[in-house]
Amino acid sequence: MRRRPVIVTLAIVVVYVSGLGNAALGLLILLSRYDVQGDAAILTVSLLGAGTILLGLLTVAIASGLSRGSRFARILITVYFGIQIVLHVLTIVDADTWDVTATIQIVFELLVIAVVWLPPGARFFRPVPASGAGAAAS
Repeated sequence: MRRRPVIVTLAIVVVYVSGLGNAALGLLILLSRYDVQGDAAILTVSLLGAGTILLGLLTVAIASGLSRGSRFARILITVYFGIQIVLHVLTIVDADTWDVTATIQIVFELLVIAVVWLPPGARFFRPVPASGAGAAAS
């Protein structure tokens, strides 16, 4: 069994917090549908809330894969956080009220990506050679 580096554990915690935070935010968005007027707006807010909850839960699942050393989870979190970084940059450009929050999120997401791809974190995601494979052939 490989020993997980502390820095990878911290990155996994950040991914879990991000996922749970997104799920909680999605729940708040979903509950805010009672404050909007019009059937079309209610449907839009409901779908947005449900989508945010599902993406948050997907992030939690990816964090679980990262904790087991899954290379596929490492690729997924890179793609997912890459998309989120682009969305955060667009938020910073378009809306003045979210600049600090989006910047903090970008920093944490870039740190997680760096941790899972650069040493020593990247070594945790290498394939593990089968132990005893040579002994079984004898």
